Amino acid sequence: MLRRLLLSVATAACLAGSLMSAGAVEADPESEQPGEAGEAGEAAGTYSKLPLPRFVSLKSARVNLRVGPGKDYAVSWLYLKPGLPVEVVQEYELWRRVRDSEGSEGWVYHSLLSGERTAIAAPWLAGKSATVDLRRSASDDSGLVARMEPGVVTKVKECGLGWCEVEVANRDGYVRQHEIWGVYPDERF
Repeated sequence: MLRRLLLSVATAACLAGSLMSAGAVEADPESEQPGEAGEAGEAAGTYSKLPLPRFVSLKSARVNLRVGPGKDYAVSWLYLKPGLPVEVVQEYELWRRVRDSEGSEGWVYHSLLSGERTAIAAPWLAGKSATVDLRRSASDDSGLVARMEPGVVTKVKECGLGWCEVEVANRDGYVRQHEIWGVYPDERF
C-alpha cells in the first residue's frame, strides 16, 4: 500500500512538471456523458470539460491501467470486465486517471471509457455473508426483487433521494444509494 502511494505521488509530481511546461491542448470529448461542472463542488476537467471527479465505466473487455498517461508507461493492471465502474479523478490530454472500487489508481486512454453509469454492490462487504436487497420500489417496505452478493455489477438508470434504480441480470429494481459503489452520496441523475 505504501509502495503504491509513493508511486502515485512520484507519478503526480512528474506529471505536474509536464503540465506546467506544456500548453493546454483541447481534446475531442470522449464518449463519456457530459455533465454540468460546478455541481456539488465539482471542477471541470481541463481537456474534456466534464466534471471532476466523476464516475464512468469501462467500455472494453481488455483495459490496461498504466502508471502514467501514455502508451510508453508500464501497465500496472489489466481489467477484463466491461462495464466495471471507475472514478475519473484527473485528466491529461486524452488520458484519464481513474480509481477503482478497491482504491487502485492509474491511467486509461479516454476511448476505453464509457459514460454509461454502473455500480458495484457493496464491494466493502466482499467475503462476508451479507447481501444487498434489490426492491420493487424506492422503499424499504416494498417487495424484494432479488438479493445481490457483494461485488455484483449493475447498470444504474437513475438515482435520487437516497435510492438508485438499477438493472442486474435482466431484473429492474431499487437499491439504497449507500449500498453501491459507483455513485456519490446524494447524487441525482
